[in-house]
Amino acid sequence: MEKVHHLSHTDLDGYACQFLTNHCFENIEFYNSNYGNEIDEKLDNILRKIEDEDFDRFLILITDLNLTSQQATFLQEAVKKSEKEIEILLLDHHITGKDCAQMYPWYNMDISKSATKITYDFFMDKYKIIKQYDDFVNIVNAVDIWLKDHEKFEAGKVCMRLVRDAKEINRTLFPKENNRYIFFLLQRAQSFFEHSKGYIKLDDSLHRLKKEFFSNSDDMDKDTLDNLVSHFIVSLLSSNKEEMSINYEGYKGILTYSIGNVSVIGNEFLIKNEDFDFFMDITGRKTISLRANGNMDVSSMAKKIAGGGGHRNASGGRLNNFKDSFLYDNIKTQVQKILNAQ
Repeated sequence: MEKVHHLSHTDLDGYACQFLTNHCFENIEFYNSNYGNEIDEKLDNILRKIEDEDFDRFLILITDLNLTSQQATFLQEAVKKSEKEIEILLLDHHITGKDCAQMYPWYNMDISKSATKITYDFFMDKYKIIKQYDDFVNIVNAVDIWLKDHEKFEAGKVCMRLVRDAKEINRTLFPKENNRYIFFLLQRAQSFFEHSKGYIKLDDSLHRLKKEFFSNSDDMDKDTLDNLVSHFIVSLLSSNKEEMSINYEGYKGILTYSIGNVSVIGNEFLIKNEDFDFFMDITGRKTISLRANGNMDVSSMAKKIAGGGGHRNASGGRLNNFKDSFLYDNIKTQVQKILNAQ
């Protein structure tokens, strides 16, 4: 049995590649990355997961990302050293990958079309189910390589914004749910493309499509998108609270990363989870936000660990010795070490 680990970019083209492969493979896990160190962390994470997984063979699929020569060499050597049966396949269209494409047979580059179009062409004969998305592939292709006179270009612009603005679920904290959310929006968008200038109707409907995803019932018209999102995020946090728990001087807390809307989400989480004493959110800028619900004084905690302060139930500061990461487990381990050292 095969397991696929699919790493792709964080824009429309990148997610559209994964939208297609999600229909091709039974066992597939998705990762998304921008360039630089994030690719390094994601590749290392994929390789470590493979070593712990029990499948007959593995495919590391990379789309809409070009690797540096160092990254390509690292990946090639890591696969060679592994005792697992691992295949690498990279499908990309960025000219900056030309040197790597000449060095490695698994590095496929075609600058004439989008990565989504490359992925579609590569897999469509074997996985005929994705042929239903031929129109969508042309939409993505038109906007990604900027064919502004193409009839699909305007629809592509709407889809590009659809992905760009789908930030309600933090992809560092909840990557699987983030992908599921974007796939939902892209799938629901398909019906609009059946009509002439349907992209205008899609543009008008994006807010409602978001509410449809975050609503647990038919009463989505009775609440705002902000409230629906907050309830959804708190539910996710509550389901994963033990894995996300941290400790400070005998108090139990939960750690989030750039969660946004900390006051609302933090307070709602603590009300629904009375076994937790505090809520901490940290950002890539090293700033922390702390919330409590009467069980402890977070202003004292903020002063001691971050030179900050505030109120008993709402405080903040800055962890100057925190080093940002793109993987939640790395962030949590680092923060817990900082708390232990105080």
